[in-house]
Amino acid sequence: MPDKSLTDTYGPSGLRGILQAGNLYVVLCVAMASMGGLLFGYDQGVISVTLVMDQFLERFPRVDETKSSSASFYKGLMTAMIELGAIIGAALAGYTSDKLSRKYAIIVGICWFVVGSALQTGSVGYGMLVVGRLVGGIGIGTLSMVAPLYMSEISPPNIRGALLVLEEWNIVFGIVVAYWITYGTRYIRSEWAWRFPFILQILPGLLLALGASTLPFSPRWLASKGRDKEALASLARLRHLPPSDARVQKEFTEIRAEVAFQREMVEAKHPRLAGRRGWSAEMSREVGLWGDLFRSGCYKRTLVGTGLMFFQQFVGINALIYYSSSLFETLGLGYNTRLTMGGIMNVCQLIGVTPSFLLLDRVGRRPLLLWGSVGMTICHIIVAVLVGMYTGRWETNQDKGWVGVAFILVYMIVFGLTWGPVPWAMPAEIFPSSLRAKGVAISVVSNWFNNFVIGLITPPLVQDTGKGAFIFFAVFSALSWVFVYFFVPETRRKTLEEMDAVFGDHTGAAEQARREAITKRIRETRVDDIDYEEKEKRGEEVPEL
Repeated sequence: MPDKSLTDTYGPSGLRGILQAGNLYVVLCVAMASMGGLLFGYDQGVISVTLVMDQFLERFPRVDETKSSSASFYKGLMTAMIELGAIIGAALAGYTSDKLSRKYAIIVGICWFVVGSALQTGSVGYGMLVVGRLVGGIGIGTLSMVAPLYMSEISPPNIRGALLVLEEWNIVFGIVVAYWITYGTRYIRSEWAWRFPFILQILPGLLLALGASTLPFSPRWLASKGRDKEALASLARLRHLPPSDARVQKEFTEIRAEVAFQREMVEAKHPRLAGRRGWSAEMSREVGLWGDLFRSGCYKRTLVGTGLMFFQQFVGINALIYYSSSLFETLGLGYNTRLTMGGIMNVCQLIGVTPSFLLLDRVGRRPLLLWGSVGMTICHIIVAVLVGMYTGRWETNQDKGWVGVAFILVYMIVFGLTWGPVPWAMPAEIFPSSLRAKGVAISVVSNWFNNFVIGLITPPLVQDTGKGAFIFFAVFSALSWVFVYFFVPETRRKTLEEMDAVFGDHTGAAEQARREAITKRIRETRVDDIDYEEKEKRGEEVPEL
């Protein structure tokens, strides 16, 4: 098993670790990759105010409740279409990030996003708008899957949690920026009131494409492809240490040993695929690896990854972001006040996310989730009680309405500190090397599928039940505590290669002996003696997962 002291040898965790001079390069790489979260958040934030713009409703009367009896359905479909596209994008990224590399998969996602943004900007009918959101969603789904995967694979273990928070921070920052941009552009009298925010999101997409082209390849991806020399060089560059440094050599040995062990496990599970080449063999291997996510040795991790993403949506966060105006209306707020409070609500989430840089690697993932579930449940219950008691009587009970608003803001801070960053961080940490891309993909698909469901059900839930929406989310907030308590382990300050021990997988005596033998063999093999490129030229078989 890996020596747990490796985590400590790289230095302190949290902000102190991030500010270490030797970590500057990896922090910059992670910051660039995390801009995918900015695009994701921006698109979420844009739609919140756009849905209530007169200029937008005139162009798309199907979503205008004063002109169409089916407006809630069409509004929900349009909003949720980006989630449907993201499901497709995240699922495809499980293959492309393994085949093309994490780096090039990010660039593929950006291409989808830019095309979708252009279609939304130029939309002249409801159908074109929906298609544009679907195409853009494929890009967002790809980026939301590949970015945290890449970030986890290049980060040192002592600050991995803090760096993964950048994904959620950028998501929330994008929501805030988009919301206030559309809040201001609604005063433009022409259709540029909503077209301008859509076209503006292309700019960060192009900047990310330019930056992503300069990113190093993930050393773990390179190792999985048998490109060990390049993997060592990439790892040394990311750690800002010479390849001969003991810490680099130790981490590199663990990476190679994990890759070799996972390769042998795959061959043991799928012996009929051993040595086979060609398109049909590759497809069979893909199907087999996806199936491995649900078999012994990985199903616990799949449950945790998909479960965290399920509850992240069903505790109500995107219902509040997408439909804040409608939800604040149930508390008796006027039109302009609702829009203003919607923006303040998003700022509160950003305030909540920011301290998690310090807490994720110090307090841990599990305690944050448990306390977050308790806080969100209390907030939803209080708001539900107030809506149930004072609906129809807000004019004489405005103080009660503002109490409800206050607890929504508290909810946003609690979510931002806990259930915002952790479900994005953990799936990128917990899966074995052979299944990491697919494990993250299926977790992100869970997020987007449930996001899609929430986008569809929230408008009629708010319109028909009022307090029922908050009761619904309170129940799932409580259930999220139960899920974490019984199923989610702590991964704080563990290397990616130590997750077998965390989940109790592959702990049998035979498998343990095999792992130790592989590690010993790897330690005795010099990287200089391995040249897979020369093997390929000679037509010899190159190990590949």
